[in-house]
Amino acid sequence: MRLLPAHLPLLFVALTSLPVLAAGAPSITPQEKAAGQAITLELLRSHVRFLASDLLEGRGPGTRGDALAQEYIATQFEGLGLKPGAADGSYLQRFDLMGVNSHPGPMSFQAQAGRVELKPREDFIAVSGVQATEAKLEASELVFVGYGIVAPEFQWDDFKGADLKGKTLVILNNDPEEDPRLFAGKARLWYGRWDYKYEQAAKTGAAGAIIIHTTPSAGYPWQVVRTSWTNEQFELPADDAPRLQVKAWTTEDATKRVLKLTGQDLEVLRAAAQKRDFRPVPLGVKLSIRLTNEVRRRPTANVLGVLPGSDPTLAKEVVLYSAHHDHLGKKDDAKPGEDAIYNGAVDNASGVAAMLTVARAFTSLPTPPRRSVLFAAVAAEEYGLLGSAYLAANPPVPTGRIAANINVDGANILGRTRDITVIGLGKSSLDTFVTAMAKTQGRTVKADQLSDRGFFYRSDQFNFARLGIPAAYFGSGMDFIGKPEGWGREQRGDWEAKHYHQPSDELRPEWDLSGAVEDTRLFFLVGAQVARAPEMPKWNKGDEFEAARLKSLEALKGAAAK
Repeated sequence: MRLLPAHLPLLFVALTSLPVLAAGAPSITPQEKAAGQAITLELLRSHVRFLASDLLEGRGPGTRGDALAQEYIATQFEGLGLKPGAADGSYLQRFDLMGVNSHPGPMSFQAQAGRVELKPREDFIAVSGVQATEAKLEASELVFVGYGIVAPEFQWDDFKGADLKGKTLVILNNDPEEDPRLFAGKARLWYGRWDYKYEQAAKTGAAGAIIIHTTPSAGYPWQVVRTSWTNEQFELPADDAPRLQVKAWTTEDATKRVLKLTGQDLEVLRAAAQKRDFRPVPLGVKLSIRLTNEVRRRPTANVLGVLPGSDPTLAKEVVLYSAHHDHLGKKDDAKPGEDAIYNGAVDNASGVAAMLTVARAFTSLPTPPRRSVLFAAVAAEEYGLLGSAYLAANPPVPTGRIAANINVDGANILGRTRDITVIGLGKSSLDTFVTAMAKTQGRTVKADQLSDRGFFYRSDQFNFARLGIPAAYFGSGMDFIGKPEGWGREQRGDWEAKHYHQPSDELRPEWDLSGAVEDTRLFFLVGAQVARAPEMPKWNKGDEFEAARLKSLEALKGAAAK
C-alpha cells in the first residue's frame, strides 16, 4: 500500500452505497449465512502463508515474485470455477510498467547568504519525474506555494496565477485545517495527498516539487518515506500530461536549514498558508540536483475472475471486489545477513486472502446472485495505485454498469472488535446497510476514527470512485474485545512505527485472525446484498463523485439509443 497507514493491523475495505431493499431493512438469507461459513481462519492464514513467503521475494512489480503471485491467484480463481475476466479470455489483464530507479546526488541550495547541501535519505528523498536516463534541476528558483491547492468549491487558489515555469515549488503536506469550514477541518481530503500536489505542480509548468515531511502532516514517520521511495519506482508509460523533472521530500529540519539562508521562518510561512489570500513566496534560493536513472519496461498484470450473475438482465452489471497483490520487493541496500525481503503479509497478502475467501463464499451459494461479481487482484498499488488505474481505464464492462467496489487492503491481525469503522460515512446510502449487517454480528458502526489521514483517497477504490463507481472505505474497529480502552489505537501506532513498509511485515504465529474472519464475512454479506438488490447504488446528492456517476449512466443511455 503506497505510503498508506491504512494497511496497518486493521482491515480496510471500500464498499458500495446500498439501496434500501423493497422489504425494508436489509436481511441475510439462509443461503448467504451458510456460504459465509466458507470463510475460515485457516483458509485466510494459508493464502497469506504462500503470498507473503520469501519465495515470492516481496512481490515487487515486474519480478518473478509478482508473476508467481499472479499465477497463484489465477489458479485459485480457476479452482473456484470463476470465469476468466480479461479481454483476451484469460485471467490476466496484462500491461506494462515503466520502472525508474533513481540515484540522486546531493541537493545543493545557493543563496546570497551562503550554501546548504542536503544528504540523500537522511535529509531528502528525490525521484525522477521523467522516464529518462537523467533528471536534473540547474539553479532552479525555489518558491513556497503553501499547500499547492486549487479548490474552486472553497474559493481557494494557492498559485494566484504566478509564473512558476521552470521553478521548484516547496509545498506543505496535508491541507489547511485551522478553519473547520474549509477542507473538512482536520479531516484530510484529496487535496492533502502527495500525488495531488505533484500533479498540480506539474500543471503549473514547474520543474520540481518538494513536499515538506512531518509525521503529523503525513500520518507516518520519515522511515516510511525512505523505504517507499528509495527503491525502483513504477509508472504507467508516459502520456502527454505535463511532468516534473524531480519529485522530492525533505524533512522539516532540513527545510528549516535551507530557509535560514534567506531569513524565512517556516512557522510564519505555514501560518500565512492557512488563509485564502496567501500568495506564492519566492525564497531567493536556487536549487541544483542531478539524478541518474535506470529505466526499463516491465510487464505485470491484474488478475480478473468473474462469477456470472443469474438474472438475465442484471447479470450485465457487476459488483467489483479488489485487493492489490503487489508489495515493495527486496531491499536494495540490505547489509549482509539483514532481512532484505518486504514480505507484505498484512499489506496486502492478507487483503488478497480475504478476497479469495469471499470468492469461495460466493461460489458456495447454491445459485449465483442476480448481478455478476468481478474479483480483481490488482498490480502496483504501492507505486501510485497503478493497477487499479489501468483497470479503471480498461474495464471489462462500461463503468456505468459497475454497481460498486469493495476494496480489501490489509487485515485485522489482533482479534475481534466490538466496532467497525466506515471511512466515508455519510457519502452514500450504504450507511443503513452496514449498520444492519454489523448489528447481526453484535457490532456498532463508527465514522472514520483517524480522519486526518485521508484514508478514502489512499487505496485502489479511489480510482473507481473517481469514475463515479459508488464506494466507501471501511476499516475494522479499534475497540478490541478483552482489551483495555485505547489498546487498539496503541497497537496500531506501534505496528506503523515498526512494521509498516518494513521487512518485518511477515506472517507471525501470534496473529489472531478471528477478527479478520468476522470482518471478511461482513464484506461478503454486504457485497451479496448489492449483487441481489433491485437497483444499483447511488451516491448521496451533492457528493464529490456523484457527477461522474451521472455522466457514466448518461453514457449508457446514449449508447443504448444508437
